[in-house]
Amino acid sequence: MNPSNLPTNWVLRVSAAMALSSAASAQIFSDNQTDIPQGGPNNNSLSENVDFGDVDLDGDFDAIFADGGDGGDDQNRIWINLGGLQNGAIGIFQDQTTTRFPVFQDDSRDIEFGDFDQDGDLDIYSSNTAQLSNQGNRWWINNGGLQGGTLGFYVDQTSTRWSGLGGAGSSIPPGALIAGSFIDWSCDCDFGDLDNDGDLDLVHSSYGGAFGGEVPTRLFLNDGAGHFAEFNPSGFQLPGNNINNGNPALWCQGTQSANTTNATGANADIASSALDIDVGDIDGDFDLDILHGAREQLPRMFTNRLEENGGTALGFRDVTGSAFPAGYSAGNGHYEQEMGDLDNDGDLDIYGLNWLIVFGFDDQTLRNNGAGVFSILEVLGASGGDDNEGDFFDYDNDGNLDLFVAAFGGANRLYDGNGTGNLTHLPAGIDGQGFTSLDADCCDVDGDLDYDVIQSNDGGARNQLFENVTVANDTRAPYIPHVENDGNRAAATGTFPIRAQVYDNAPYYITWYNEAHLDVEVAGFDIGDVPMASSAGQVFRGLMPANLVGAVSYRASSADQYGNRGNSAWQNYTATSVAFTSEYGTGSPGSTGVPTITGLSVPFAGSTLRLGLSGGANVGYYLGYSLASIPTGYLPGFGNLNLDPLTLVLIPGALDAGGEAVFSANLPGTLVPGNSLYLQLFTFDGVGGDLLGTSRGVQLTFQ
Repeated sequence: MNPSNLPTNWVLRVSAAMALSSAASAQIFSDNQTDIPQGGPNNNSLSENVDFGDVDLDGDFDAIFADGGDGGDDQNRIWINLGGLQNGAIGIFQDQTTTRFPVFQDDSRDIEFGDFDQDGDLDIYSSNTAQLSNQGNRWWINNGGLQGGTLGFYVDQTSTRWSGLGGAGSSIPPGALIAGSFIDWSCDCDFGDLDNDGDLDLVHSSYGGAFGGEVPTRLFLNDGAGHFAEFNPSGFQLPGNNINNGNPALWCQGTQSANTTNATGANADIASSALDIDVGDIDGDFDLDILHGAREQLPRMFTNRLEENGGTALGFRDVTGSAFPAGYSAGNGHYEQEMGDLDNDGDLDIYGLNWLIVFGFDDQTLRNNGAGVFSILEVLGASGGDDNEGDFFDYDNDGNLDLFVAAFGGANRLYDGNGTGNLTHLPAGIDGQGFTSLDADCCDVDGDLDYDVIQSNDGGARNQLFENVTVANDTRAPYIPHVENDGNRAAATGTFPIRAQVYDNAPYYITWYNEAHLDVEVAGFDIGDVPMASSAGQVFRGLMPANLVGAVSYRASSADQYGNRGNSAWQNYTATSVAFTSEYGTGSPGSTGVPTITGLSVPFAGSTLRLGLSGGANVGYYLGYSLASIPTGYLPGFGNLNLDPLTLVLIPGALDAGGEAVFSANLPGTLVPGNSLYLQLFTFDGVGGDLLGTSRGVQLTFQ
């Protein structure tokens, strides 16, 4: 799943919620078979994975399923939430695969939402495996937006979305190309803005034939329009499917060395039997690192070196040997892991499912020290069974992350988090046990302010909707402990990125849909919001105007789907510039003194000019501009005039209760540096017969 659009206009419905006398002894999730499709082919299939997103932008979450897996090729499916545009009840799903999805049989292990062409709607990527028959991975594009078709309906564009497969700079051998894609064994792929350029890139894992763990994970970078080329700075092309010890590590520093513990950049292991991968900022530098699962080997960690390279050159280092303590994992069968802030200290901790295969399939949690170094926190009670998926969410809305575990065999489990990192098993929390589950995702499907679960099951069993039947509502605001600040800078043209870490008590793939922005002030003037979008992981990104000048303050702000808003602490820097304004002439006071004009941004050609205006509270004003100034003249009965009255243009507005306003105008790109414009502010106080205040004249010189 990936960020794009926040569900809005929730229609809250009254559910058959039961008050809980004790979370440990009462049912928390009910197996709801009424509100989802039943029977094949709409259900009862071979489902490997589920993802949530609002495909038609009507304000509710729809669900998609990756079908196939060990059972062979199958049709991926889409369930549409019947609220919103469907004019039905929110939280009731209908299978609409035959009308919305391409007709395509494949062996899908994972399916992900992402607005990778940046047109405001959710597209789809499916990870497929050649375990049973040769096939590649596929791109399905939402037909709305740039496509100009019907929103929420999908077309296959696999052959046009890959760029340069098998060619120069690609590690993929030409013999692996097939049907516009490449032969692979993929079980999980994740989107994330790896290179901090504002679009979604792809981390594409592979477990290799027969789970051999010898086919490399690959990275693909987005060109901004939704076309993906392999990131392979080594330039090395494999002769076959497998990568061998001593080969360049493609996208990572050093040479390939299976199971290496070297963490200096000399060696890396980018090939293991990954069934799950995760991206997130583990070390607090705001770029996305990669937690790489492995079924047959030990899980691995790769840090993004973009910031260490000055923000200009993407690179990765295998830090498995320094990030994890001795004994962090054992045996094989590590199907999955998740990252989330378990102890509410503002960094990503780890839940490792089946990470301790010794006398059982024990799960454990690891605590981050804030710099990307982990220590073992606890081994989870009642976790000795063979599990397949775990997701963090806050089932009881107490602000702490809880854990839902979907079992490959036996009973699903629910754990209650205490906010300090510990998870307590709630043995009676879930009904509807006994299926072979391969995935479960959490979101509020019915708009009743708590988080439900949809679980995908294998072997022809029905997929399940576990409805949260508590009476707790989400009133918890997101928290933003860290915001990027590179310090003082010179004003310049264009923009520069500001990133922030946003945490919430929702699953991370739901937090991606939060509305987020930067509140920005210059010299005490509020210049408005700068929108932010999720980069995936816990990172959000906004583009700050680079031409601001003076004392700049900003903070990140995020609101969840229920309107709960959290703000970061304010950040500050000073932006310097050559002088571009000068005052002349004389002003005349209104009832609150002489009005003033403050330049808040350098007037570069093609930029946005921002001026801070100050005068009386809640009064009207006219901002006058002219191509020429005059010696101070006098308006009989009013005040001083410093502009050429023959070329004077007046722009009306109103000051706020604090006596301030910000005037903004987009400057044409044809402006000539060195040319000047002349400005004066006129305020009407409404006192003493509309007493007029006039500022001094301001000469504005274009840069």
